[in-house]
Amino acid sequence: MSKNAVSNSVIRRLPRYYRFLGELETNGYIRISSRELSEKMGLTASQIRQDFNCFGGFGQQGYGYNVSELRRQIGIILGMERKTPIILMGAGNLGKAIATHIDFNSMGFDLIGAFDVNPEITGRKLGKITVADADGLEKFCEEKKPVAVILCIPQESAEKESERLVKCGIKAFWNFTQYDLNINNDDIVVENVHLTDSLTILSYAINTVPD
Repeated sequence: MSKNAVSNSVIRRLPRYYRFLGELETNGYIRISSRELSEKMGLTASQIRQDFNCFGGFGQQGYGYNVSELRRQIGIILGMERKTPIILMGAGNLGKAIATHIDFNSMGFDLIGAFDVNPEITGRKLGKITVADADGLEKFCEEKKPVAVILCIPQESAEKESERLVKCGIKAFWNFTQYDLNINNDDIVVENVHLTDSLTILSYAINTVPD
């Protein structure tokens, strides 16, 4: 089955499978059945088998799934081994936290640069990289060829800066600006992240619990 034929809901479950299988591997599991996995993840065994069959299926009749091999195969599907070059735009509090607390290498990315317009931030170290002035973005992209960007800039700058980044060759946006990027280009991938949405869902859940 081609990548385009796989539904978005299946794709969004893959990272969860990957994470759960990592926990099972750490806890010494060698193999697991779809039924056992479904009980741990709160899905049905049928749903799990259907999801995996989108990519050819990974289990053996009467054996189940080899935990390490299944996790490795899902990692390949997710591109974990590719180390896609990514940059950070906006190295304030949120950008700094993301850059320093996420293991990008284990997630299939290589953080190769960080940029900001604030002179009080430029020149600071973020792990192994140094925050550079955003004026140098074009030259950096021409030389280093980043493919993806973490966008942590003010909401009002998002549209203009995204256009600039597309011209620099950026193909994927991990957008934390609270502005929904909608780039009219089939070659560009956008993942809009709204942390406040998650918090308001939690608020709803708390406030709808019966007294």
